[in-house]
Amino acid sequence: MGKTISEKIISEHCGKNVCPGEIVVVPVDVCLTQDGTGPLAVTQLKKMNLVKAANPDKTILFIDHAAPSPRKELSNDHNLLREFSESTGVALSDIGEGVCHQLINEKLVKPGDILIGADSHTCTGGALCAFSTGMGSTDVAVGIALGKTWLRVPETFEIICEGDFKKGVCSKDVILYFIGVIGADGATYKALEFTGSTIKNLDMSDRFTISNMAVEAGAKVGLIASDDITKRYLKSVGREKDFKEIKADSDAVYEKEFRINVSDLEPMVSLPHTVDNTKKISAIKDIVIHQVHIGTCTNGRLKDLEIAAKILKGKKANKKTRLLVTPASRSIYLEAIRKGIITTLVEAGAVINPPGCGPCVGVHQGILGDGENCLSSQNRNFRGRMGNVKGNIFLASPHTCAATAITGKITDPREFL
Repeated sequence: MGKTISEKIISEHCGKNVCPGEIVVVPVDVCLTQDGTGPLAVTQLKKMNLVKAANPDKTILFIDHAAPSPRKELSNDHNLLREFSESTGVALSDIGEGVCHQLINEKLVKPGDILIGADSHTCTGGALCAFSTGMGSTDVAVGIALGKTWLRVPETFEIICEGDFKKGVCSKDVILYFIGVIGADGATYKALEFTGSTIKNLDMSDRFTISNMAVEAGAKVGLIASDDITKRYLKSVGREKDFKEIKADSDAVYEKEFRINVSDLEPMVSLPHTVDNTKKISAIKDIVIHQVHIGTCTNGRLKDLEIAAKILKGKKANKKTRLLVTPASRSIYLEAIRKGIITTLVEAGAVINPPGCGPCVGVHQGILGDGENCLSSQNRNFRGRMGNVKGNIFLASPHTCAATAITGKITDPREFL
């Protein structure tokens, strides 16, 4: 019987064939924590007398969620991570370098890896055909110290995407549409495998967007087969030797199959306060937006900033709408400066945040006021996500965010394309 991608990767790590539902212990290739979860992991390791790292060169501590620190308590947490890095030799990504899910995939993750991270959007690495999954701080702490973890082999859903994007529609709209169909818990602990001609033609930026949001349907991982596009990406970041072709067997067994004709899609919006509360933009009327946020680990890559700049060029953000832009990494920020993208965005009225998570997690750099509405290219819109339980978060693509910044209300980007 053929195997899905997740079954292949886990089987290779176990040294035996595995089946869905089986509990296994596997070696871990890469581990990550960030400044929200890392201090908890370090504290647990101290309690267990396991202050060590099995693979320090494949373990990174990221300071990205509160970077730079807005409070002394968080500054102390940062210092705890810096001290752990010095004592164990694990890598540290300090303030301003960028979001963990962008950097870990630029620097370390490769097809066939098992990556565990103390952050739910670790599943972003599935775009590189790695079994990348989020876990609790204690589980990741043990993975760091011992170099292994336990898993339940997940059943797999296949999501077959066919067709061509219409103007103003992109990968963010595909994944929002799918989450709206399946529900926020419709794929709990399942592996999602995205296939079809649409996926094969997507660049890595768009693939990362789709895999990043797999967890918003409850999935364990969101996988895409590795191919020439994967290889070109790895070459672009100096890691061509890390490429390996991995795809599901032709006779792989899937628990469920979903088909999406992307040619039929229009821009999508998730309304408060759950990601699966999705609507076509044509069904949304006159919702005033006080803040627009473009960036995050979902849509803070160079392509996303370019799209926003194209729509905003020569225009101004609405006087009653704040426009925040957060590049996903320092390298993206620098390239956006070199290409004049940042200049265009600033001239349009944007405030540029340092690379990191800031507004998305509600720590600083964009906290909402009572009753305010924010349209963001991020991945979550839970009540209180952006620092205020009385604020409202809407999710959409960078296209829709840029168009909305101009008008001050949720706007179909096709009006500006």
